[in-house]
Amino acid sequence: MQFIKPGININFTGNMVKAYAFSLILIIISLASLLIHGGPNYGIDFAGGMLIQVKFTQDVPIEKIRSGLNKVGLKNTSVQSFGEDGSEFLIKSSNTEMSGDNLSQAVTDALKTSTGSLPEIRRIEMVGPQVGQDLRTQALLAIFYSLLFITIYISGRFEMKWVLSGVIAGALMSSVYFLSIFKVGIPFLITAAIIITLVLFWYMNLKYAIGAVVSLIHDVTITVGVFSLLNLEFSLQIVAALLTIIGYSLNDTIIVYDRIRENITKSNKLPLETIINKSINETLSRTILTGGTTLVALLALFFLGGEIIHNFAFAMIFGIVIGTYSSIFVASPILLLSNIKPIKLSQPETTPSQVVGKK
Repeated sequence: MQFIKPGININFTGNMVKAYAFSLILIIISLASLLIHGGPNYGIDFAGGMLIQVKFTQDVPIEKIRSGLNKVGLKNTSVQSFGEDGSEFLIKSSNTEMSGDNLSQAVTDALKTSTGSLPEIRRIEMVGPQVGQDLRTQALLAIFYSLLFITIYISGRFEMKWVLSGVIAGALMSSVYFLSIFKVGIPFLITAAIIITLVLFWYMNLKYAIGAVVSLIHDVTITVGVFSLLNLEFSLQIVAALLTIIGYSLNDTIIVYDRIRENITKSNKLPLETIINKSINETLSRTILTGGTTLVALLALFFLGGEIIHNFAFAMIFGIVIGTYSSIFVASPILLLSNIKPIKLSQPETTPSQVVGKK
C-alpha cells in the first residue's frame, strides 16, 4: 500500500538549515527548562517517598483528604483524583519515615474521620531516597548503553566496521562503569562519554553511526525537555517509553539509510544531496503509514487507558512524532554534512591518441 504516489519530490535537504534551526531551538528550550527546574520532575520511583491509592464510595473534597492526612503526619502531600467518577485518588508524599503494618489502618481511620466515608486502600508503595537515587543511575546507564549498542549495530550494518565500533563502545562503557565506582557523577560521565564517542566516530569516518546517535540524542533530549516544561512526572514508565522511542526512531532511520545506500550504488553520478532527497521521498509513504498507525493505537491508549498510564502514552505519542521528524530532517542530512562520497566508477584509461589530441 502506498499512501503517497511514486515520483513525489519534496525538497527535504533544501530545508535542512531551517530544520536544524528548529531542532536547536527545541533543544535549547529543553535544556534551559531542565536547568531552571533542577532536572525533571522525578516521581516516587526516582525521588523516593510514598504513594497511596485510595477509593471512596462517593465524591469527597480533596481538602478533606489533605486534612485527614495531616493528622497522621503526611503533610505537604499531592492529592490527585482520577477515574470516571472522580472517587479514586492518588496520594503522593516525600515522607519516607512512616512505615509499618499500622500505616494502612492509620490512613484509613484518619480519612474516614475527615471525610465521613470509609476509604478502600488499594495500594501503598514506598521508595527510600537511596533506592530512588540508584534507580536514577540505572535509568541513565540503560539509555547510555542502548545508544552505544546502537552505534555498534549501525557501524556494522552500513560501514562493516563491527570490531572498531565495538572496541570503542566497550572502552567507553568500561570507563563509565569503573569511574562510577569512584563516585564520579553519572550524568557528567555519560555526557562526556557521548561527546567523546561522537568525536571518535567523526575522526574514524563512522558517519552513519554519527547520524543515528545524534538523531536519538535529539529525540531523548526534547522528549525529556517537554516533560520538564509541562512539569509532568518522570518515572520508570517514562524511561521505558524513552527506550521504546529510541527503538522506533532507529527503525525509521535504518529504513532511510538502507535506501540511501542502495541509491548511492545505483545512481553514483548524481550529487549526494539529490540521492538523499530521493531516498527520503521514496520511503516517505512507508514512514507516514507506520507512524500514523502507531499513533492511532497510542491515542486510544492516551484517551482510554486511564490516568495511571496517561504520562507513558503522552511520552510515546510525542516521541513517535519527534522520532519520525528526526529520521528525515536530522539523521539523513548529517550524511550530507559529513561529505560522504558516492562510489565512483572506474575511469576509462586514456589512449595514446587522446594524449596526442590534447597536445
